[in-house]
Amino acid sequence: MNSQTPEKSRMRAPTGSVTGLCSASATMFAVGMAFLSYWGVYDQGRWNPIDYLVMIVAIIGFAALGCVPWIVTTPVAEDEADKVAVARRAMALGTALIWTAVCLTVFS
Repeated sequence: MNSQTPEKSRMRAPTGSVTGLCSASATMFAVGMAFLSYWGVYDQGRWNPIDYLVMIVAIIGFAALGCVPWIVTTPVAEDEADKVAVARRAMALGTALIWTAVCLTVFS
């Protein structure tokens, strides 16, 4: 049984949510790119298995962050819920993966 009223389940996201999510994902994308460029310049030599793991985690994080603007700006019908909650989850996933990649390089 759903405890929400029908009016609450169709509420739209607050004004500025789309803009905020798009700019936040772009900022985290830039932070991740800056990290990778710094890491790539100063960590020369043969790649270890941890380096491949860092790249895989970072690329998945970049993919999640890159999908945020696409998800949040997807058109929806009037009676459907908007995609802000899904985009927030993608933003959280991408941010967590980028920071996981940073932590892997720092602590390995």
